[in-house]
Amino acid sequence: MNFLAHQFLSFEIKPIMVGNFIADTVKGKALENYDADIQKGILLHRFIDSFTDSHEITLQSRERLYGHFGKYAAVVQDVFYDHFLAMNWSQYHKVDLDEYTRFIYLTLDDYRSVFNERAERTFHFMQMQNWLGSYATREGIDRALSGLSKRASFPSNMDESLPALEEHGDDISTDFEVFFPDLIFATQAKLAEINS
Repeated sequence: MNFLAHQFLSFEIKPIMVGNFIADTVKGKALENYDADIQKGILLHRFIDSFTDSHEITLQSRERLYGHFGKYAAVVQDVFYDHFLAMNWSQYHKVDLDEYTRFIYLTLDDYRSVFNERAERTFHFMQMQNWLGSYATREGIDRALSGLSKRASFPSNMDESLPALEEHGDDISTDFEVFFPDLIFATQAKLAEINS
């Protein structure tokens, strides 16, 4: 899953939101550098990624995209899933997406002192360009994946994502609608386990 879904799956628990945001920048024993509540967010993020990567529905979505993006299909699928979450936000949350994203940015800003350099750089651009809100538009998805394409180690075609979204969007939207409730339930159970 991508940034918006990870924040949604933090359930407005601020240290969990922070850990979930910085998790990809925290490797190995560096986990121990953070307080226990932020560690829980990092662990939750890793669980969400693992659950997503092995779920039969997400594997089906990636198969749909493989011909366009090869090994980067998983990256594109994550961003497309955030697009469908943003597009259908009112089905999942009672707070308007714009208001919710402001809450996320304010919360993360309050914890910037714990960000490492990579997390700080990511947050700067996320907030400045409103990545979370922009996932609701095709232009925002195109911009996000074009940016990822520039950082890819190999040719990825991620800067040509809109034709793939046009071709497979209905099917991937259906995949997301089936998958996301499973992920919400699994994440709630994992969070309860982490907190016990």
